[in-house]
Amino acid sequence: RDLKNLVILDRIDNPAAIAELKAINPKVTVTFYPYDVTVPIAETTKLLKTIFAKLKTVDILINGAGILDDHQIERTIAVNYTGLVNTTTAIMDFWDKRKGGPGGIICNIGSVTGFNAIYQVPVYSGTKAAVVNFTSSLAKLAPITGVNAYTVNPGITRTTLVHKFNSWLDVEPQVAEKLLAHPTQAS
Repeated sequence: RDLKNLVILDRIDNPAAIAELKAINPKVTVTFYPYDVTVPIAETTKLLKTIFAKLKTVDILINGAGILDDHQIERTIAVNYTGLVNTTTAIMDFWDKRKGGPGGIICNIGSVTGFNAIYQVPVYSGTKAAVVNFTSSLAKLAPITGVNAYTVNPGITRTTLVHKFNSWLDVEPQVAEKLLAHPTQAS
């Protein structure tokens, strides 16, 4: 409601997607900044300082970065969990009411695998369970910090991501087909 600014932080600059977002509601200013969630907290804080200086206020953070490739164990953990924690930690400097901040809202993107692991991808499932638990803890801290936290936990979504991932230790060579046998949602 009454969105004024939408700031996209991503590794990949996608001008077509930015143009599409601008066309949906021309009254909204859409801005892109290159960002990799795996950078150190200090680098994230520096970027956030730039964004807060320009916009003055930021109301909502949606942490939506994620990969699904259990062959890339460290990267999966870094993107799906550590990056989310670091981005959250960095924005708390700006929002925490104990530091004079106005509070805010964090929406972390989890997965149904955070509650019901897909055994063929235990690393991915584990990171999403960590997201659910981290966010649950943040939510309980809201009376102290002024920052409300929620997790959105979508089910299997029909994207190219589902067709291009590897099971842990190659335990299931047909994991994509097995996943798509379950009810899915459009991207």
